[in-house]
Amino acid sequence: MSFALATGAAARWTGTPAPCAVVCVNGGTAAAVPGTWSASLEWLVGRLAGRFPGLGFLEVRYRMKSWRRLDLCVEDGRAAITAARAAGAEEIALLAFSMGGAVAVRNAGEAGVGVVIGINPWLPPELELEPLVGRRLAIVHGALDAPLPGIPGVKPAMSKSACERARALGVDAERRVVPGAFHAVALRRPSGKLVPILGARRYGELVGEELERFCT
Repeated sequence: MSFALATGAAARWTGTPAPCAVVCVNGGTAAAVPGTWSASLEWLVGRLAGRFPGLGFLEVRYRMKSWRRLDLCVEDGRAAITAARAAGAEEIALLAFSMGGAVAVRNAGEAGVGVVIGINPWLPPELELEPLVGRRLAIVHGALDAPLPGIPGVKPAMSKSACERARALGVDAERRVVPGAFHAVALRRPSGKLVPILGARRYGELVGEELERFCT
């Protein structure tokens, strides 16, 4: 069941909130449209929650999911981190899909955050990476990811450059590529059923490896 964050955004828990939590932040579009639950993150949470019963996964639904209103999304992400701490989480991982990469980086300096896990993350050159200092950055990117007409996407070269910039700051940063994978991990049918896309299983494996590192 979802609940309201302090900003008016929505969030929902899967698993036990404490003592470790994973805050999941979604992507966005150019248009300023109401937030939705991420099919890609929802599929990953469904796959990972059973593997990590000691983790709480907190998914965020922005008030408005647009990179042109990024500040609002950052506020929603920060409110979710605060909610996770209020629920008892002492260690927090940020699991970020697409535009969520920038949201997570902007919030990486928050108390308790130890790692940002970016799935096909949008990390533009103008994004300051200093909040990652003292944290870990783990990037998983589909080799065939790219923006298409009317369909958001992030070219792998962007995350490669961001990883290099992070390392230059002394950040513990690692980037891994999923062969044959595109931007989405999963899509939602009109019925609500989630359909994994090529490479989804591998995304889950690599995120799982990072969560094992985070939890131990």
